[in-house]
Formats: sequence, structure tokens, C-alpha cells
Amino acid sequence: MRFIKQIFDFYINSSIHVALAVYCLAWLTLLKFNLPYDEDVLYFIFFASITGYNFVKYFGLAKFHHRSLASWLKIIQVFSFICFVAMCYYALRLNATTLLYIGGLGVVTFLYAIPLLPSKLLLDKHENLRSISGVKVYIIALVWACVTVFLPLINADYFIEADVIVVSLQRFVFVLVLMFPFEIRDLQYDSIKLSTIPQQIGVKLTKVIGVFLVGIFFLLEFFKDILPQHHIWASCIVSILLLLALLFAKKQQGDYYSAFFVESISIIWLVWILLI
Repeated sequence: MRFIKQIFDFYINSSIHVALAVYCLAWLTLLKFNLPYDEDVLYFIFFASITGYNFVKYFGLAKFHHRSLASWLKIIQVFSFICFVAMCYYALRLNATTLLYIGGLGVVTFLYAIPLLPSKLLLDKHENLRSISGVKVYIIALVWACVTVFLPLINADYFIEADVIVVSLQRFVFVLVLMFPFEIRDLQYDSIKLSTIPQQIGVKLTKVIGVFLVGIFFLLEFFKDILPQHHIWASCIVSILLLLALLFAKKQQGDYYSAFFVESISIIWLVWILLI
């Protein structure tokens, strides 16, 4: 039983689960626009997510929330290097326009983790994007929307029409709400200078805003020109899951509440669409 827990902890701490969530959202975009399964771009997104998240967590001065993570650090570093090699392999199979777009996202990821910005622009001692007061959650939501919506479509040479903009806005709102349980959990860890949403307005108001954003997420579904019924039902179910994840979020969470159950909403969304 202990061995199974160690494997599961590695699955979470090495960012495989969050990468799977990003992969599922990107696949949802292809399904939404009736595009074929693109192994190259989806596998690139999966391995790039592991590489990027682990880079931020273990090389970007992120705080460790669990002491037990230290014993896995070397294994995770080796695993991350393997994923980096796989990421490079699939990157070489993408078109040139996609690679240029990825380069821009890579710069944002790098600045998010590495202290290069002038300290006078920041309110915290760490000179990187993630430490600028109040912007962390918006950067994450923006990057997720760009990676999971625009990246698969650019590689497929798909025209950026009105529905693409609506889907990207919906995805941005989805990730924003998805981050709220994490921000509530991290109240006991984050520097007060980060000015996260729960730090600024409190847990209760954060949940109120989250409920409002879930409503926007669902209503955006009806602004799309192409609106299959099963997508409406999927958005309804995802909205309910978001509400539950938000309402049950608290500072003293179980170890896997946000890191596994909340992150799993993206996976459930894809599974529902595939089954229907």
C-alpha cells in the first residue's frame, strides 16, 4: 500500500497529472472544431507541460509544500529531462508557424520562473513574473488558454474565427476558476505581497466571484455559432464540478483535493465528450 502511495505521489509531484489535464483540454479543442487527432501537437503539449511545470517548481524558486518531495527530487529531475527530450522530438515535427508561437509562450514561461525583471517593478523580493503582485493566476490562465486552444489550431492551419475567440475566453475563465481552490489552499504558504485573490478579498468573496465566473463560463457556450447538444451537456456538468470544487475548497485541504481531484475536471470533461 505504501508503494502505491509513493507511485501516486510521484504521479502528482512530477506534474504528470496536470500535464494530462492540459493534454485533455487541447484534445477538446480539436474535437470542438472537428479536427483529427494530432499526435504531434498533443504529445508535444503533454511533454512540454511536464517540462515547464517542473522547471517552474524545481528551478524557479517555487516553495515546497511537502517535505517528502525532497527524496524524489533527483528522480523527478531525471524524469523531467527525459520529457524534455521527448518534447524536443515532437517539436521538430511541428510546422514553423507553430514553433514561432511556442517560442513566445516559452519566453513567458521562462520569465515566470527566472528572476530577470527589474526589482523596482515588483513588490516581492523574487524578480520574476509569478512574484508580481496579483498577476500569477491570470498568467497561468492565459498560458493555458493559449496552449490548449490556439496551439492545436495553429498547427492545423485552422482559421481563427469568432468561435475560436469564444472558446479561448471560455477556457481562460475555466482555468481561472480552477485556480481558486489552489489559491485558497496556498493562503498558508504564499507571501502576502503576492496579493492573490483570496488574500485581497478573502475566501468567501473569492468563492462568490468564482460562482459568477462559472456562470459566465456556461453562458459563453451559447455564444458559439456551432453548438452541439452534447457540448452543452458537457459544459453543464463541468460547471457543476467547478462549483463543487470551489464551494468545498478551504485552507486546510486534503493532500490530493486540489492537486488531483480539482485537476481531474479537465480529464472528466474530455471523457464525457468522447463517451457521448
